[in-house]
Amino acid sequence: MLETPPLLLVAFLLCLSLLGLLFFLRRSGLLFICWNEFVLQPIYSLLMGDSKEQRILRHVLQHAVAGDPESVLEAIDTYCSQKEWAMNVGDKKGQIVDAVVREQRPSVLLELGAYCGYSAVRMGRLLAPDARLLTIELNPDYAAITQQMLDFAGLQDRVTVILGASQDVIPQLKKKYDVDTLDMVFLDHWKDRYLPDTLLLEECGLLRKGTVLLADNVICPGTPEFLAHVRGSSRFDCTHFSSFLEYSQAVDGLEKAVYMGPDSPARP
Repeated sequence: MLETPPLLLVAFLLCLSLLGLLFFLRRSGLLFICWNEFVLQPIYSLLMGDSKEQRILRHVLQHAVAGDPESVLEAIDTYCSQKEWAMNVGDKKGQIVDAVVREQRPSVLLELGAYCGYSAVRMGRLLAPDARLLTIELNPDYAAITQQMLDFAGLQDRVTVILGASQDVIPQLKKKYDVDTLDMVFLDHWKDRYLPDTLLLEECGLLRKGTVLLADNVICPGTPEFLAHVRGSSRFDCTHFSSFLEYSQAVDGLEKAVYMGPDSPARP
């Protein structure tokens, strides 16, 4: 007759199995996202009675310094790497975003997808005093948290949060928000909207020669249609920046696509 294994041994083996699963998930991007978004987050939210995004904001208000964007970013990164994963661009890819913003020095920057305001704070802190960032967010709860995050960071005068769907707001940018053309666009919203919104930006005359599109998550979860379009079109000059999915070891990357104009010569 087999003996029942001691309870401590069962617990030890279970812990080893969970650690192995977590290690695997951190390297498998889509599984990692699904595990955090559809398993862990609902459990935490049920137990704590609020949303993950509210918990991130509360952590910032309690641990960051008002008027200090760097401390806001540090607080979000700490929370999301140690407590709950979230879909911010994160610290590693954030350094790439910083480099592109510093290089381009945009006067008018558009962000598609604000979420909790992490990337808006990240980019907004680098803008010149007379520059502006417009960030479009579909979810009203996320838009409200983004506004509170920007207010706390002291960036409310440089960043405007626009509530609505990107395909509805983009055609309004010229008349309603006094935008002539955009110097830079950061795409970090629904991945199936990357290509349609890129085409819409061009159709609405918001892109000029030299406008930079910087797209996040082009590898994980992935934006194959967008990549195929910008890489295959003579209207864009593309550079890929390989990195990791935020707060994980899963491979991801950013795509920088510089608009060369509607009459760019065809590639040989």
